Amino acid sequence: MSDIRIHPAVDSGVRAGSDSFNGGTLHCHCSENPVEVTVKAQCAHNHVCGCTKCWKPGGALFSMVAVVPRESLSVTANEDKLEVVDTSAAIQRHACKECGVHMFGRIENTDHPFHGLDFIHTELSDDKGWAAPEFAAFVSSIIESGANPDNMDKVRGRLKELGLEPYDCLSPPLMDAIAIHTAKAKGVL
Repeated sequence: MSDIRIHPAVDSGVRAGSDSFNGGTLHCHCSENPVEVTVKAQCAHNHVCGCTKCWKPGGALFSMVAVVPRESLSVTANEDKLEVVDTSAAIQRHACKECGVHMFGRIENTDHPFHGLDFIHTELSDDKGWAAPEFAAFVSSIIESGANPDNMDKVRGRLKELGLEPYDCLSPPLMDAIAIHTAKAKGVL
């Protein structure tokens, strides 16, 4: 099933993180004046995510996203290039206006259960040691991005092969049906 591409950071296998790792820097994809985000903590709950809101590298079915304590994250270069992608979303995703890469997501609602955690994409860092992805979330949602619903068993098989247990809110066939309906309504299928 290695012909199914999940995300460039895991397609050749999931690499273990380091218990002694204490953070690093993330960079957008701009060749000049890239946005730089410094994180002074190891990430937690790293996973591949199939939702339609998360930034994904070109050709990837899933994003790879983790959380860090809000106080451990700071924008250290070219903050003026950042803008919030969707101000109505629970997670305020700050993206580079030039290259489109999401640098971090922040929840401003103090009543939200994840307030105090920022969402990051560890593959934007050249530093080695970030915690490895542990699972796959919102797997059926890749259909809403245009993935072929007929390949979902293969996608889930590949995730399991990589040691990334796939999760959905309902049984996989029910979540696929909901996602197929949504994709058709959006005109993606």
